[in-house]
Amino acid sequence: MSISPQLRNLNIDLPACPQTLVKLSLLMADDDASIDQMASLIETDMALSAAVVRTVNSALFGLLKRVESVHDGIRYLGMAQVAGLTYEIGLRGAFPPSPLLQTIWDRAGVRGLAMGRIARQLDMDPWHAHTLGLFAESGRAVLFAYDRQRYASLSAEPDEALLCAAEIEAFGVSHSALGAALCQAWGLSKDISDGVRARPHVPSQWAHERPAVQKLLAIGAAVDALLLNPDTVDHPDQVWAALQPVAEQVGLHFQSFQIATSRVVDRLNLPQDSSNVQV
Repeated sequence: MSISPQLRNLNIDLPACPQTLVKLSLLMADDDASIDQMASLIETDMALSAAVVRTVNSALFGLLKRVESVHDGIRYLGMAQVAGLTYEIGLRGAFPPSPLLQTIWDRAGVRGLAMGRIARQLDMDPWHAHTLGLFAESGRAVLFAYDRQRYASLSAEPDEALLCAAEIEAFGVSHSALGAALCQAWGLSKDISDGVRARPHVPSQWAHERPAVQKLLAIGAAVDALLLNPDTVDHPDQVWAALQPVAEQVGLHFQSFQIATSRVVDRLNLPQDSSNVQV
């Protein structure tokens, strides 16, 4: 997929996708891909393989038996979840470490994991959901890497729409547009890049998106409100009252959506499930 010429003219560099992740994206698009193929691919990169095994063995997943290989991790967690973890590790590694980016990646890890698990329960593509959750704020990392000092002064804005407006004024582009471009540059599906681009929009603006993208956006909105937004996590009844018309608008059965989301959120909110897992 081509990157918008307007973004290219801004001279803001997008980090290159590691070759292992390029091949992994192609593999995940193949309906006939096997566990053995995926494990063999990840294990060609020793550092990536070790990081995946270490993450699978973390408290976040609560496995009863320690895994010793990527193959075992896939067998316990499934291809989509391990692929998402691999992309998370690659995405973190594409940018220089900093406290601001650490916070972004910690949120991304929890968001991606939750979205993938909810999507699976709703018979949606868990790989697309997990990856959209990971890349949702990736454009912020691009802007931070481009001009750390100037972006740090904007980053405290909690409202996505207002943050995008401030970014456009300061840089000529929003983090959502850059995140979508990064998804395209890394060979991810159009549903993922469109979801990243549309994420700051209010639900009434989702109508022109494809149905699959609208559903992904609804899942992401629920995860952000119930897991990641300190202003709303303690008021689930209010969140669900706001989410019910959104779910119905995008064609999700509300009760199924609520049950699946609540189950995942409750699981990730358990004390042993730290959102600050180091990978």
